[in-house]
Amino acid sequence: MNDNKPDNSQSLACVFCRKNDDCPNKYGEKKTCEKWNFSVHYYCLLMSSGIWQRGKEEEGVYGFLIEDIQKEVNRASKLKCTVCKKNGASIGCVVPQCKRSYHLPCGLQKECIFQFTDNFASFCWKHRPVQAITSNKYSGSLPCTICLEFVEPIPTYNILQSPCCKNAWFHRDCLQVQAINAGVFFFRCTLCNNTDIFQKEMLRMGIHIPEKDASWELEENAYQELLQSHNRCDVRRCHCKKGRDYNEPNSKWEVKRCQCCGSSGTHLACSSLQASEQNWECLDCRRITYTSDFQKAPKHPLANSTNVTVTDCLLEESSPKLPRQSTVAQHKELLSDEVGSNHPGSKQEFLSHLMHHLENSPVFEGSLAKNLSLNSQAVKENLYYEVGKMLAISLVNGGPSPGFFSETLFNCLAYGPENALPSLDDVSDLDVAQIIIKIDTAADFNILKSVINEYYNYLEYSGCLRLMSSLNDKYMLVKDILFYHVIKRVKAPFESFKQGLKTLGVLEKIQTYPEAFYNILCRKPESLSAKNLSDLFTIHTLLDAQTLRFWNSYLKAIEDGKSATTVEDILIFATGCSSIPPTGFKPAPSVECLHVDFPVANKCKNCLVLPVTNTYEEFQENMDFAIRDTIRLENEERSHLLPRTLNVSSNEERLF
Repeated sequence: MNDNKPDNSQSLACVFCRKNDDCPNKYGEKKTCEKWNFSVHYYCLLMSSGIWQRGKEEEGVYGFLIEDIQKEVNRASKLKCTVCKKNGASIGCVVPQCKRSYHLPCGLQKECIFQFTDNFASFCWKHRPVQAITSNKYSGSLPCTICLEFVEPIPTYNILQSPCCKNAWFHRDCLQVQAINAGVFFFRCTLCNNTDIFQKEMLRMGIHIPEKDASWELEENAYQELLQSHNRCDVRRCHCKKGRDYNEPNSKWEVKRCQCCGSSGTHLACSSLQASEQNWECLDCRRITYTSDFQKAPKHPLANSTNVTVTDCLLEESSPKLPRQSTVAQHKELLSDEVGSNHPGSKQEFLSHLMHHLENSPVFEGSLAKNLSLNSQAVKENLYYEVGKMLAISLVNGGPSPGFFSETLFNCLAYGPENALPSLDDVSDLDVAQIIIKIDTAADFNILKSVINEYYNYLEYSGCLRLMSSLNDKYMLVKDILFYHVIKRVKAPFESFKQGLKTLGVLEKIQTYPEAFYNILCRKPESLSAKNLSDLFTIHTLLDAQTLRFWNSYLKAIEDGKSATTVEDILIFATGCSSIPPTGFKPAPSVECLHVDFPVANKCKNCLVLPVTNTYEEFQENMDFAIRDTIRLENEERSHLLPRTLNVSSNEERLF
């Protein structure tokens, strides 16, 4: 035997399929036996129906004895191929009642299945195994997870679906090439890394998985770079005159690697380290360690949750691929600046003011349900990103529900802009709304053409100008204008806004649990009732029995409209929030009582201290006076508490 003799292997055809092709991916390795003057494809030999491996691996050809090969060639010479009509068809369909025989290349051409396992069965194109076709929930094409070219997500001979990941699709050829390169030890699902279920299904569908090491394992010195250690100073200012790559052990110019990642280093002198110090961390690792304190916060109950709670979504570990560098540090600095010693209050109070300011900032447009606006100054100052980041940080850290997103903006975030259907309600520009109404209400074709001529410049500028052949074409034109004005026109701000929402993995959670986030982002919280408030506040200390009765009577009076104070006012007074945040309060709101004249609130602890009075009238009067007066004063000071970074002039770009 001579493996790969170029002259003979090129000139001799395979004794089974009669082809000179040397294509390992399709036909297996081509082996030439010089002594007996023949060549054979490995797959042709394996799949031939009348031959078995009776020798050892080193005997004959892959353990198939020479005399057995000659007998099989003689047997096949009497069988005619069902496809090409030539003799030598050594492979037959394994189904007993089927009489089809074919050469291996002819079988591949007719999309037969060859199973490289167990008895090496082959199935003709009529009896081949197929994958179950599940209901197609995908609106368009999906990428092959190997080559990333788009395929139609329907199982066919050339398109296979992963048995363990229902959204993983492959080209058959891509799978076969990967299986040959990876071998049985490394061939697995590209998404979930499952091996057993994945390989079993691929073998059933005719993918050959060779029992060998992966091709990259066989390369000489394939992992040599893993033996190299990082020996370079990466700090911003390196003081070594001999350069960043200079490393002198047992001196101040010795390079110490980051104890977390090992892929960054510093000279001892450049970071003022001692040789004995073992705890140096690079800047990136310090940032990740710092932000992890926020991500591991305890969970709190969520009001108005359905199935999956937003608490579970937001406070679970976020994806390590998402950018998380300095956003939390900046947010913490912002909190300390705005709600510090000069303005004592709770984090929730600040976040409530922040959310109110964001809702009314010029990066959004609309009266109640808001979409992104097009504001050139906000784009220049990167405010769309900042607003997205603030929203994300607020949600994770106990802020209130935004509740002002339009359904269109939410669908763009959760499902992608291509799946959103904007309506006239999304258009806040009266001029554009007038154009849409005129086109939509055009009673005949001449009126429609007249409207198009009137607004020709706008339609041309927006890319919506189209040839009108009938009156019904106006509906498609309206759809194009809506998509341009609400979505396409603000593409750049939207992408920036999305990047901001990726902070702490919030956008990822919105896309994973859209049903849970819809009520949080698109709907204002329902009004609180006296019972909601009573259940929300726990009693930390045993209240005076009379004060407890006064408290319950006071809540009932508020609900009956017998007090100028509202339930929301009490919540604002005690916690700084007018509604229950999606992730709940931390700590939980509580009620205490003291011998004081007026109620006292500790918004950092969400604690409400009730006054001990002799009569209910005195209790109600003192409660109403303190709560109303405090809220009035806080509203007057709100302008001083709000961040000023979003106060840009509204200079929306318009054509008119």
